[in-house]
Amino acid sequence: MGTPLVPRYGSGSLADVVPSIMAGLGVPGMAATLPLPEARRVCLLLVDGLGWEQLRAHQADAPFLTGLAGAEITAGFPATTATSLTTIGTGVPSGVHGIVGYTFAVSDDELINALSWGLHAGGKSVDFRDKYVPEQVQPVTTAFQRATDAGVLVRVATQRGFDGTGLTRAAFRGGEFAGVFGLGDLAMQAVDALNAASRVFCYAYHSELDLLGHVFGPGSKAWRYQLRQVDRLAATIAEELPPDGMLVVTADHGMVAVGQDDRVDYDHEPRLREGVRMLGGEPRVRHVYTEAGALPDVRAAWIELLGDRAWLATRDEAIEAGWFGPEVAGYARRRIGDLVVAARGESAIVRTRVEPKMAALNGQHGSLTAADQLIPLLTATAG
Repeated sequence: MGTPLVPRYGSGSLADVVPSIMAGLGVPGMAATLPLPEARRVCLLLVDGLGWEQLRAHQADAPFLTGLAGAEITAGFPATTATSLTTIGTGVPSGVHGIVGYTFAVSDDELINALSWGLHAGGKSVDFRDKYVPEQVQPVTTAFQRATDAGVLVRVATQRGFDGTGLTRAAFRGGEFAGVFGLGDLAMQAVDALNAASRVFCYAYHSELDLLGHVFGPGSKAWRYQLRQVDRLAATIAEELPPDGMLVVTADHGMVAVGQDDRVDYDHEPRLREGVRMLGGEPRVRHVYTEAGALPDVRAAWIELLGDRAWLATRDEAIEAGWFGPEVAGYARRRIGDLVVAARGESAIVRTRVEPKMAALNGQHGSLTAADQLIPLLTATAG
């Protein structure tokens, strides 16, 4: 199944998108490494779960998007929402901002869920915003803050329920929050922002394509019908662009359809659990935190049981290979698993007891395959 698709940090990754846009807006310290058109008022529409391979396979459902200029870039690692959204907000890879997965270790005995900023155990959800302060867990000054300081109007148009969440505080602080109810509201907020000042950066986020991909599978009828709505959303914003405006469309990750035979159940395989202290990540990419001295035996057992279903690397090997970016901060290094497991093909390492809802999902993502990693970077300009 080939070699892992290591993200193209610095030349074609999600971490390069916002700095390239903001360099064109005159924000100090931002470098334009991607060849984007010049514009002073920009809407960045991020469609959660819109992988490049999935978009190309369903062009008839997205004629506007597939007709735009652009090509594919890589999402970054892990290719998962919390990590990628923080990459958008900061303009740096996960090795710098430290949100190294869906769940990851924040202490020797505790994981944090970066989407909910807490955990779910014993039927109860625990809020970690006081214990693990978002601005401290993710200490990098956001690109949104830097743009605001430079006099750019920065608007974050996303679901109303995300206001003040741990992830919003970690990834998007510095922007003007605009909560939305639906597609029409999202388009309205974007268009209004583009006409509100002479220099504008509006981040607009749509989540439901990802949800339907998880539940029904990418490419399913429900997913395709939602893609049609996304296509119309993008067209609506593009139709209302001011003369010096630009729409940029991208995503946070692709997605893989995982069949029942593709799943390895950690909760029902004792050999995978031997010597493991905690298991983080998600089905397509796992952080394995081992007991003291157990890493060699854990690695050997996982290699034996998974075979060619996954790429396995120790923390140091994954960092050296550039999975988390060219630079890894000390706080991020400590959060990465002693062993990092990235699924190949359509495989997944599920937990049917501890994560029953996630284990049952038909669509999964996070790894270093083209289906996980490749995402679109498309542009439309006025006229």
